[in-house]
Amino acid sequence: MLDEILTVTAALALVVAALSVHIQRAPLSGPLLALLAGIVFGPQVLGVLDLPTVVEGHKELHEASRLLLAVSVMAVALRYPFHDVRSRAKPVAVLLVAAMLGMALITTALSAAVLGVGLGAAALLGAALCPTDPVLASSVVTGEPAEKTITARTRQLLSLESGANDGLALPLVLAAVAIAGTLGGTDALLESLWQVLGAVVFGAAAGALGGRVLRKAEEHRSVQSGPLLVYTLLLALLVLGAAGLMRLDGVLAVFVSGLAFNATSSVSERADEDKNDEAVNRFLVLPLFVVLGAMIPWREWGELGWWRGILLVLGVLLLRRLPVLLALKRPLSLTWRDTLFMGWFGPIGVSALFYLTMEAHRLGADPTVLAAGTLVIAASTVAHGVTTTPGLSLYSRAGEKGREAAR
Repeated sequence: MLDEILTVTAALALVVAALSVHIQRAPLSGPLLALLAGIVFGPQVLGVLDLPTVVEGHKELHEASRLLLAVSVMAVALRYPFHDVRSRAKPVAVLLVAAMLGMALITTALSAAVLGVGLGAAALLGAALCPTDPVLASSVVTGEPAEKTITARTRQLLSLESGANDGLALPLVLAAVAIAGTLGGTDALLESLWQVLGAVVFGAAAGALGGRVLRKAEEHRSVQSGPLLVYTLLLALLVLGAAGLMRLDGVLAVFVSGLAFNATSSVSERADEDKNDEAVNRFLVLPLFVVLGAMIPWREWGELGWWRGILLVLGVLLLRRLPVLLALKRPLSLTWRDTLFMGWFGPIGVSALFYLTMEAHRLGADPTVLAAGTLVIAASTVAHGVTTTPGLSLYSRAGEKGREAAR
């Protein structure tokens, strides 16, 4: 089956690479194309990728999403100069605390009301679907159209939020596991403290050490010149693996290590690597979404009920984030167009898949939770994929009208 996955993914990647300029201008995205390719080549259509559903193969998806998130959050941590990252600390903190908690509570309430499930299952969905995905968000904030259109502050806030909240959603997930399973409240709190605080300390130490080692090696000319991307990718994998051995929040540890490494690298070094980082992320995401498309639990989707599925998707996409950002407009010092833009473009993707499969690993696969969660992920991939280009256009027009009104 590996050969089939490689063939489909590589063929898709070549098409995306050859038509990258046209794809950026069209209402399409790499993850959306990969998801559609997975469906077409999956068991329900052509049968080339004969994979089990997410309900049966959640363990493998968890490991794949964990690796992809590590690479993605490292790229986010290195995307902007560290002094810009530090200057955004206050609004990012608001997004990580108030916004993420609000999104989790709203999604929990929607899941309970629409699906008619108990508090445990609703909380599992609320916690897993609350983080903004860094992989899908990168499609919105990177590339020439985004950089020319969106203000630097808005791009930085959305990127940094998506990078940090993937790891910081863990306490919410553990709280949901405690509600739905046998994990006690005290045990969930202690595990959260160990995983989060340990990840911050270990990630900061590893990133700072990695940056200093590279600096010294360059000063003594003991390292050959080459892409910084290779070094940071190896650092991400090292931190992810070591964090796993210590039972720490690996994704958060990688993000913090990237920030610490960023603080020790020069602006020129990082600027030279930005395009390489984003190119690698753009293509690394394709295999996971191809596999996800082939592993869609169609039968479980059908058991949700079509009207429940539609209501859940619409409710989550429209109410999970936008009302929260509108309420936080003043604390975040956002204009109306930036509030609406960030309120809509808070995609649900790999991070949600990571936490859904983590919950399934700890509690056993709940078909309803996995079906509802993957349905929302697929809907977000489609909705945010097709609205990126129109969204950038509307954002630009709103800015032009604002400037005309100010004259």
